[in-house]
Amino acid sequence: MADIDEIKAKLNKLQLKAMAGSLDTILSQAQQQNLSILTTLNRLADLEIERRWQASLKLRWEQSKLAEKVSIDQFDFDHHKSRKEQKNRILHLLDLEFVRERMDAILIGNPGTGKSFLANCIAGAACNANVKVLFTTAMDMINHLIAAEADHSLLKKLQHYQAPDLLVCDELGYLSLGQQGSHLFFQVISARHQKKSTMLTTNLPFADWGRVFDSTTVATAIADRLVFRSEILILGGSSYKRKTTN
Repeated sequence: MADIDEIKAKLNKLQLKAMAGSLDTILSQAQQQNLSILTTLNRLADLEIERRWQASLKLRWEQSKLAEKVSIDQFDFDHHKSRKEQKNRILHLLDLEFVRERMDAILIGNPGTGKSFLANCIAGAACNANVKVLFTTAMDMINHLIAAEADHSLLKKLQHYQAPDLLVCDELGYLSLGQQGSHLFFQVISARHQKKSTMLTTNLPFADWGRVFDSTTVATAIADRLVFRSEILILGGSSYKRKTTN
C-alpha cells in the first residue's frame, strides 16, 4: 500500500503542487470531520485550481509589462464633465466585453486628461481576468520593430505584438513615426484587425493623424481599421496631473 510520501512524490511529478503541499492538512481534516473520499478529493482539486489560477494571473501581469497597478477607484470622475458624461462607457470597458468581441478602443484627449491612467486600469482588469495583455508606448513598439527589421527578426517581433488578446498602445501622436515606422504600425494594426483587441491613447483627433504617420493615406488606412468596430472616448478638460501637483 502506498504511503503518504509516495503519493506526494507522484503528485509533484504530475505538477499538482497545491495538492501535494496540502495533502497532510486535507487528510487530517477529512479524518476529523468524517469527510467522504469524494469531498476530500474535491477540496484537494479546488486548491490545485486556485494555485493554477493565481499562477496564471502572475504570468499575465509579468507578460503585460505594466509598470504599476492602478484602480478605477483612483479616477476622479468629477474632474471634468467629459468624465461624468462617459462614466458608464468607461466602466463598461472595464467589463472587457470589447475584448471578448474583438473590438478596439481609442482614448483621445490632451495631455494629462487621464487617457493613460484609464488604459492602465483596463489593462490591469484584463490581466486579472486571465487575458493576455501587452502594454507599450507607440514609439517603444516602433523602435523595437525597426531594430528587429535591421537584424532580420521582424516576423518574430511582429508576432510578439500580434499575439496578445489586448494590445495597449499608449502615447500615439507625440512624435512622428516616419515612413518606416508608419508602415510597421500599419502591419501590426492590420494583422490584429477583427482578430484581437487594440487600445490606443492619443492626444490627436483623427484629422491630425497625418502628422504622426508618413502620409494621410497610411493614416486613413490605420484609422479605418481601428474605427470599424471600436469604442471611442474623448476626454476633455485641463491636465489632472497639473491640478494634483499644484
